[in-house]
Amino acid sequence: MAERVLTTRELNRAVLARQLLLERSTLAPERATEQVAGLQTQYAPSGYVGMWSRLAGFRREALTDALHDGRIVQAWVMRCTIHMVSAGDYWTFTEAVRAPRREWWRRSARPPAELDMPAAARAVRGYLADGPLKQAEIQKRLVAEGFPREAWTGVQLWLDLVRVPPAGTWATPRAHVYGLAEHTVCPPEPALSEAEAQELLAARYLRGFGPASAADVGSFCGWTITVARSVLARMELRRFRDEQGGELVDVPDAPLPDADTPAPVRFLGQWDANLLVHVRRAQILPEEYRKRVFATSMPQSVPTFLVDGQVAGTWRYADGEVRCEPFHALPASAATALAEEAERLAAFYSG
Repeated sequence: MAERVLTTRELNRAVLARQLLLERSTLAPERATEQVAGLQTQYAPSGYVGMWSRLAGFRREALTDALHDGRIVQAWVMRCTIHMVSAGDYWTFTEAVRAPRREWWRRSARPPAELDMPAAARAVRGYLADGPLKQAEIQKRLVAEGFPREAWTGVQLWLDLVRVPPAGTWATPRAHVYGLAEHTVCPPEPALSEAEAQELLAARYLRGFGPASAADVGSFCGWTITVARSVLARMELRRFRDEQGGELVDVPDAPLPDADTPAPVRFLGQWDANLLVHVRRAQILPEEYRKRVFATSMPQSVPTFLVDGQVAGTWRYADGEVRCEPFHALPASAATALAEEAERLAAFYSG
């Protein structure tokens, strides 16, 4: 039987549905992070905006409380990037990406050959045994013990660390206080094998962003295409084709809305994962606008808004208002909906 071909617009609606961007959900914040496979939060307030766009009646304190309670944690996980993930997903994601993260760091940072990363990690574990410390203090102690400054970025890949609130919250955006992960999140018993963790992470990705290609899965997880294909081959999946004939895989029973499903105006924060290359197939970010959102001249990326399921401009909050800059002329109905949603977002900012 021929595999079903999914159009770009069908893929667009599938991703938006799974990312809770077609209809706001009543999920708790920690369950929402699981549904969307984590929220990328180099800038912590973008996670709050992401939750507001996805959850009905969301208030900032709901996420802050979840961070303080340890129901959601912030850490380097996929692609060595800061994410908010649920406590239940933290160890799975960490185990699934541990080896490729270290390999990526060795290639990109090119640390001195004599740098003993296990020793640096043991040293930092000792510093944090009695509780969290600021990044500056950890770096100071490492240097005092003779480790080079670049050891700190590697330590986070040899030692399981989390950002400790109030650092990394709406009120204190800088994620500069670290603690041992096991002090916040109990490791699973029995421990997951790497293969088990990989399959669980791949399933999380497909539930949040699928249907997808093996290359997409690898791009999101930080795996090589060979690893991604090996993981997917062990899983029970359904298969589709995109309009170019490429194979797409998916978990069973995940939503596939009709192509004509309405997509409301939604606001996204900096570095929202829906705009990255691993979800390019859905064209949430049209190619002609990519350089206006991600460029070397804009290291922090820019917040964007969606109209009919695609990025249609940027926004910023200033002087009590959300100010939108469309990339093109908007239909009158879309402009009205954008203005109304901007007012609601401004009220969210004001608390």
